[in-house]
Amino acid sequence: MAKMLIAYHSRGGNTRKMAELIHAGAGGLKGIQVDLKPVVEVEPASLLGYDAIVLGSPTYYGLPSAEVKKLLDESVAFHGQLEGKVGGAFTSSANIGGGNETTIMAILQALLIHGMVVAGVPNGDHYGPVAIGAPDRRAATQCQEYGRRLAALTKKLHG
Repeated sequence: MAKMLIAYHSRGGNTRKMAELIHAGAGGLKGIQVDLKPVVEVEPASLLGYDAIVLGSPTYYGLPSAEVKKLLDESVAFHGQLEGKVGGAFTSSANIGGGNETTIMAILQALLIHGMVVAGVPNGDHYGPVAIGAPDRRAATQCQEYGRRLAALTKKLHG
């Protein structure tokens, strides 16, 4: 059975809500185990046990939070060992021009450097789901669909 990790950092609860929506979307597919954890509870070595890693962060000055960046920095110890795993990212921010895409791209860049498989989304939030504040209906739909898409890709590649 393929395994997916959705790890997030959330101070105000918005990014956590997004993670839960992505989890709900991914969890509807049979043949995949989906774990949902705060990023501070994820040991870098545990990343090796997953076929997909999806990271969520609030947007701080156009970048991921220190907690998400810490996991990515510590994952360097496993450089080359995450190759071929599916990767994804999502974020929330306070403003429309608050740095959502730069935050997602910073996360995706690290996953790509690991050699992970990152799939774009042709309709909607192209790089990964974004929310302005709490996820509204649009963001909730994007999160659930993202979870389904990544779970299906993970199952196809690793199931």
